[in-house]
Amino acid sequence: MTGVDDRLSRMVRTVQAQARVPAVSAALHRADRPLWTCAVGGTGNDTELGPGTRFRIGSVTKTFTAVLTLQCRDDGLLDLDDPLDRHLDLPAHGGLTVRRLLSHTAGLQREPYGDVWDTLRAPDVDGLVADLARAERVLPPGRRYHYSNLGMALLGRLVGHLRGGTWAEVLAERVLTPLGLAGTSVTPGPYAATGFLVDAYSDEAHPEPPTDFGAVGPAAQLWSTASDMARWAAFLADPAALDPAGAVLAPATLDEMRWPATVTDETLWAGGFGLGLILVPQGKRIMHVGHDGAMPGFLAGVYGRRGGEGTPGAMGVAVLGSSGTAGEVLDLPHRLLAAAVEHDPADITPWRPGPPAPEGVRGLLGRWWGEGFEYVFSWHGGELRARGADDPAGKPPSVFVPLPDRPDVFRTLSGREAGELLRLTRDEHGTVVRMHWATYRFTRHQETFERYDFRAGS
Repeated sequence: MTGVDDRLSRMVRTVQAQARVPAVSAALHRADRPLWTCAVGGTGNDTELGPGTRFRIGSVTKTFTAVLTLQCRDDGLLDLDDPLDRHLDLPAHGGLTVRRLLSHTAGLQREPYGDVWDTLRAPDVDGLVADLARAERVLPPGRRYHYSNLGMALLGRLVGHLRGGTWAEVLAERVLTPLGLAGTSVTPGPYAATGFLVDAYSDEAHPEPPTDFGAVGPAAQLWSTASDMARWAAFLADPAALDPAGAVLAPATLDEMRWPATVTDETLWAGGFGLGLILVPQGKRIMHVGHDGAMPGFLAGVYGRRGGEGTPGAMGVAVLGSSGTAGEVLDLPHRLLAAAVEHDPADITPWRPGPPAPEGVRGLLGRWWGEGFEYVFSWHGGELRARGADDPAGKPPSVFVPLPDRPDVFRTLSGREAGELLRLTRDEHGTVVRMHWATYRFTRHQETFERYDFRAGS
């Protein structure tokens, strides 16, 4: 065991002991190192705790339902701004859009109608739909973030309907099998841990009853192993590394899912929500993306890491615990990710010379001025890039792609002014003398906004 492995294992063992969790299983996935795992405690039954032990992952399930929904969008089966009743026959709330439900901004009440958490009896699909008219829209759509298991259950129903199967069937066929997540299932299987409520004032641990969440399964049904969930977290952070062919989801679609749609607290912007994904900023342009999960007797934290110096590709971590009240389980994934990068950063790839920029691009490289500020245009890694001369280190540049049917016109692919056009103007000798980016004039020297006399060329 290396020093870093020992450090991470000690962090897990400390949480298990101090938070009094009957079992904790953790795993760290990264593209440049072997899988790291650590399991501490006992399952609470006759099976042995190990890397293959399954835990209930609760609301981490929502990330799978969100991916299935975006798959449908990418396949042309729906639009994110479609109302539900464009695809489903519903007695109420059919006007809510797919996008609002994914981002928890639809205003729909948190749970299905009835006291689900008292009875631990979730409705079947027919019951869920039949009782929709009794469920409240507690806030106007788009007003603010309001978490809803009911909303995610409806998306699971939508996915199954569009694909011609159940949500569970579609999940297994289109996500679990392609990504090799053999330890993830809607059922616990024979090697699952028991979930507990640990007594606050003694060492007694009370087993929680097993539950089947029925039609609300797309919000919280899944069981999984720490190694499967670390791989899933790595996929959410860096899909191209685990799914290079985009068989499950295109990297650009994951980019869309990770874009903040709302904040979860209007006074403390410490977390946000994308399309089915929780976003936890860590400072210095580092983002942890994933989800927490809670079910009776279980807590789970599953997050991938993006950005920051030393972060390797395909980095994800999972911490699964068999206590429903040990909040330290939910904090540990973020600390493990930070510690792994701090004490074992990614190797530094040596720079090597590359081919020259294309002839049509060379004349625009270098320094330009726009809106009174200086920018640097460059060619690196086969891409035309631009960044502010005073941009802080680590801020991603704008990246451009040429339009095949319009010479000297580029589309901004990412970064500042994403989506906007960059147009080049050349003189009679073919030299680039002006550029217009998002219609703003860029010149080789700093200029005012005074009217430019194009006929005079000055």
